[in-house]
Amino acid sequence: MSVSLRQRLESDLPLLADGAMGTLLHSQGVPIDGCFDHYNVTQPDLIKGLHRAYLDAGAELIETNTFGANRLKLQEHGLEDQVVAINAAGVALVREAIRESGRQNAYAAGSVGPLGTGILPYGRLKVEDAHAIFAEQIMALVAAGADAIICETFTHIDELVIALEAARQVAAGVPVICEMTFTRDDRTISGHLPGAVARRLADAGADVIGVNCSGGPAQIVRVVRQMKDAVPDGRFSAMPNAGFPQTVGGRMMYPATTEYFGENALLLRAIGVSVIGGCCGTTPDHIQSMRAALDDPAHPTPALPRLVIRSPEEEADSAAAEMPSELYHKLHNGKFLFSVEMAPPRSHNLERLIDAATLLRDAGADVLDVADSPTARMRLSPWAACSVLQTRLGMETVLHFPVRGRNLLRVQGDLLGAHALGVRNLFVVMGDPTRIGDYPEAMDNYDIAPSGLIRLVKQRMNAGVDQAGNSIGQPTSFTVGCALNMGADDPDKEIDVLRKKIEAGADFALGQPVFEPARVERFLKRYEEIVGEPMRLPVMLGMMPLYSLRHARFIDNEIPGISIPPEILKRMESAGESAAQEGVRIAQELLSTLKDYVRGAYIIPAFGRYDLAAQVIDSVAVRS
Repeated sequence: MSVSLRQRLESDLPLLADGAMGTLLHSQGVPIDGCFDHYNVTQPDLIKGLHRAYLDAGAELIETNTFGANRLKLQEHGLEDQVVAINAAGVALVREAIRESGRQNAYAAGSVGPLGTGILPYGRLKVEDAHAIFAEQIMALVAAGADAIICETFTHIDELVIALEAARQVAAGVPVICEMTFTRDDRTISGHLPGAVARRLADAGADVIGVNCSGGPAQIVRVVRQMKDAVPDGRFSAMPNAGFPQTVGGRMMYPATTEYFGENALLLRAIGVSVIGGCCGTTPDHIQSMRAALDDPAHPTPALPRLVIRSPEEEADSAAAEMPSELYHKLHNGKFLFSVEMAPPRSHNLERLIDAATLLRDAGADVLDVADSPTARMRLSPWAACSVLQTRLGMETVLHFPVRGRNLLRVQGDLLGAHALGVRNLFVVMGDPTRIGDYPEAMDNYDIAPSGLIRLVKQRMNAGVDQAGNSIGQPTSFTVGCALNMGADDPDKEIDVLRKKIEAGADFALGQPVFEPARVERFLKRYEEIVGEPMRLPVMLGMMPLYSLRHARFIDNEIPGISIPPEILKRMESAGESAAQEGVRIAQELLSTLKDYVRGAYIIPAFGRYDLAAQVIDSVAVRS
């Protein structure tokens, strides 16, 4: 008697699925970087033979060899015009294998994998385009006679929901199995816990909620139990790898034995899993062992291991990122902003720094930039300074974050620490070389360039993962600034570097001081000529109130990238003892001239003269 797949899923007996396809193809000498899906057309007997092997082992649900047969993935091999042909052939081969096996109640599941590219807001692919690509493949599978759609090995829940919605639109009534994959800490790479995933998929209308790939059977048992605890009435699938892979003699080996898989099939049945199968590293032998265990009434069911369910507080870690910082919003509301750079003391006493910061706040500063070991000299940790200033004054800070002297491990740990302290704004720079500072023999190496760190923060940590793709729980919510020299002698080179920083995700730029307004105008004009549009990145232009003629000459002659025109040097010389006030007036005049070209001023006071910075902020011309 023929039983539909939907009826079979309602049975108390678990449905046994097949195992890995890629593992078997690779063992047959198929190159790992080839297009496995295309073998449905070019080597159909090979694919059908593997399906038949799983049927002979006792599998009831056979997945089509179409995991990567979507338009985007096939495009990598020049096969994007064969989406329908490859998927239809995949279903036909499963159907032929079932017919030749003589099995009455065996089913073809159309395999659908992720698209392999980021979807907005974490990539460039539009949601509607992703939906259309999934719909095209799913329609081809169902038209060819697939009994179900299995969306498997998804790492991002949002993408899996898009695939599910596409299936519902073009294949109404066809059962859809949705399987996520998890990292070793039982989270998705975007930080979601199993319970949260199960609830999201249940709400989206998945017929079967599941987990595949990930680790070995022990982890899958743990994950699916958490899923079932979150959605008690749901149907679930579990298809583990044959353990964590190991490289032995240049080959990827999976350690889990067939007997171990048989025992875990019984555990999964005891939990109430409806569909049981295998993923990477599993073979027909593993499926045969599971079949034997499930069919043996005398086989004792192993005791379920103790389950630890994450608390609601822990699950909150996987929530969406917090809202962007106040600075981010101010940068985009049209207000001219003032930021002042402050250097932490060479002491643990912060009272003088707090007094100076209070003066700047009262003068109208919007944010305080806290430098990290300026000129490579030892000072108090800028994390501590930022945290104390934010707590005591109730205003945001920008943490200067040099990459020099930090390896990738420390970089990420420091970023998480800064976020935990409430710091949300970063200024990513290379940093000063240690050879010019207190400890010239100190380590000066770095693992990542500024543009790379901007990308790490904006595209990884702000998405909930570290550089390696491991979950960090709740995503960070950093606003990230980059360095810019609008007075560069080689603007084309500066623009090339800036474009990389913008592409990496920079939210704003802090500019090096410029004493010649014409240089800023030329830079912006050249940017528009090269890029084809005006520069939209908000810039807070560096302003350095000159303190004396000696100070001005030092800046002009010894600080790379800054040039002071003769007329300004002459004014500083003529000012005599009033040079500091003349320096304030020059800064105010520059701001008045340049205020329409930039979004704010980044004031860098010399010698700790924060009172002079406060006078610059008081510039009536700029405020008006």
